[in-house]
Amino acid sequence: MSYYRYHVFFCTNRRDDGACCQDHDAQAMRDYAKGRVKQRGLAGPGGVRINSAGCLDRCGEGPVIVIYPEGTWYTYVDQEDIDEIIDQHLGQGRVVERLKI
Repeated sequence: MSYYRYHVFFCTNRRDDGACCQDHDAQAMRDYAKGRVKQRGLAGPGGVRINSAGCLDRCGEGPVIVIYPEGTWYTYVDQEDIDEIIDQHLGQGRVVERLKI
């Protein structure tokens, strides 16, 4: 068993030469997700870890996150999308098909 059940990486990269996740306030969304995961009691060893990542090289599909160990990629628009990913995928183990890329 891995140290975390789910390891979530938010691309928070800023690029000056084209589209980037930070154009969509990715750092604020990552901070929101980290707080929400803690609030729901999902954070920590055996649970969920929220991390920032540099460029995940899917700039045209951004903003993006990837969840391991499955390697599920998501995009999002707002906090409601982040809530849905937390509640469904991280809380119940169900992929959110409408946000999957």
